[in-house]
Formats: sequence, C-alpha cells, structure tokens
Amino acid sequence: MQPARMFLLGLVAAISLAFGWLVAPFWGAVLWAMIVAVLFDPLYQRLMRSMPGHPDRCAAIALVVVVAVVVVPALALGAALIEQGGVLYASVESGQIDPLRFLAGLQTRMPHWLQGQLGVAGLASLDDLRGWLSREMGDLLRNVGPQLLQLGQSTLGLFLQLGVMLYLAYFLLRDGRALGEKIARAVPLERAMTDLLIAKFLQAIRATIKGTLIVAVLQGAIGGLSFWVLGLPGALLWGVAMGVFSLFPSVGTGFVWVPVSVYLLATGSVWQGAALGALGFFVISSVDNLVRPILVGRDTRVPDYVVLITTLGGFELMGFNGFVMGPVIAALFIAIWQVVGESRNQA
Repeated sequence: MQPARMFLLGLVAAISLAFGWLVAPFWGAVLWAMIVAVLFDPLYQRLMRSMPGHPDRCAAIALVVVVAVVVVPALALGAALIEQGGVLYASVESGQIDPLRFLAGLQTRMPHWLQGQLGVAGLASLDDLRGWLSREMGDLLRNVGPQLLQLGQSTLGLFLQLGVMLYLAYFLLRDGRALGEKIARAVPLERAMTDLLIAKFLQAIRATIKGTLIVAVLQGAIGGLSFWVLGLPGALLWGVAMGVFSLFPSVGTGFVWVPVSVYLLATGSVWQGAALGALGFFVISSVDNLVRPILVGRDTRVPDYVVLITTLGGFELMGFNGFVMGPVIAALFIAIWQVVGESRNQA
C-alpha cells in the first residue's frame, strides 16, 4: 500500500474515532433518532407525495406525529409509573402486601416431599426465605439499580437527551435518504451488493423493532387492563412489568402473571386468581404468536433463543437501550450472512 493511501486511511480512522468520542454522551439519543427515522420514513414519504417540494414541512409534520404518538404517551406513562411504584412500595412497607408471609403460607401447604426439597435447598423456614429473598433482591438492585439511577439522575439531562433525539430525527427524516445514498457510494462494494445490504438491513431493523416494541406494548396493555378489570392494585406497574418481560422470549409475561395468580389463589381470591390465570394463558401469552408473525414476517423473524441471548447481552452492555439494540444487531448479523450466502450462490 502506498504511503499516501496509508496516511489517508489512518487520518480517516483517527477523525472517525474522535467524532465517535464526541457524540458518545448522546449515543442513546442518536440511536433512538435513527430508530424513529427508520420507522416513520414511510409516513414522511407519504407526506412528500401529498406535498411535493416541501421536505421541511413534511419532516416537521412527521415529527409532530412522533411527539403525539410516542413521546407524550411515554412521558405520561413514566410519571404514572413512578406514582404507582410509590403506592406499591408504601403497601409493602405497611404490611398490606407481605410476600414473605405469603411464601411461608404457601410452603406449609406444599406436599412433604416438596418441603423436604426446599429444606435441602436451604429454604426450610421463614428466616431462610427472608434471607434468600433479600439476596435475590440485592442482586437485582445491583444489576438494575445503576441503570435506574442513571435514567433518573436529572430531569434536565432527560429532556436534553429527548431534545437531541427529536432534533436529529427531524434531519434524518428529511435528509436520511440522501445521506444513505452518499454512504452507499462510499462503500467499496458493487452497487448491487450495497443496495441489497441496505435493503436487508432496513427490513431487519423495521421488522425487529416492530416485532419487539409493538408486541411488548400490546402484551403490557392487555396485562395492565386485566389487572385493572380484576380490581388488583398497581395495574399500570404490573402492565409495564409484563411489557418488559415480554422482551425475553423464553421468560415472557408469565414471569409476572403466573406468580400473581398463584398468590391470589393461595390467599383466598380464587375467582380473581383463576380469571387472571385464564387471561394470561389464553389471551396475553397468545399475542406473541398471533401478532409477531404479522408484524415481522416468518422469513425475517430471529429465532427466540437468539433474541433471548442478545437481549440479555444488550442489556448487560448497553443498559435499557440494549433491549432494542441486542435483537437489532442479531437481525443484522443474520441478514448480512443471508446476503453473503445469496452472493455465493449467484457467483
């Protein structure tokens, strides 16, 4: 390689790294701006067909739709979630909700052989249960606590990230296709291969995000509504919890509604426990199987075990943004290998 070309490549790499370092504090805002632009680009293109020659106006209208449909409901949900979390915490502190007593009562109703197995596991008494629960909650807080602390450190920081995200989303909606064309021309591949890669990447991103977020919202909404109809406290909190756990295919919403159903049955609320169990099994859990193939398509769906591993890995490495980025990266990984396989078959 010629010295001049080596110098140019080194300079490009150094400046690119410096640019990445500068925008690193806002990488979450950049990520979500790109997601918004990809998801709402069809709306922007429809507006452009209705109002040709007015890209600024079309991008502004699309951004207003984003704020009305996504941002405002998310902020309202966050505020209500904080309020219900405080109420639930007060109920636990006052003893109105006592999970330890419930576990102890449930243990006494278990068959002797199962109680013996719990004794072998070191959970034979209420003190053992309290110690186990404290350890598990401690591990959970150590893993999730820093993310929650970072999320709620300052209202100013949250709105700054939100403002940057909306600002970038506006320009990505308006100029995204032109920017993509410049990137395509700069990529050192044949144009047909570059176009195929871009098409596969956009298809994978849209399918994965729609399949992940919309299914989570639907399952969380149905779950929260079920809790509210049954008169159970903290319906919004439980709904959000089910939405979050629905992101994990092998865990799912059953991680929430199954223990609550058992709790209700064990504490005498038989009809509520049975109704919640039936709704969870026949309605909430079936949303994933019915809706996801429609949104994602069977050909682009990432296997459940890959989604689980990449979601956990994404959360570990990127925090809450990893819930989305993990499956997206997995979808891109599968898409690029599909392109490689197709190119080898055509050669």
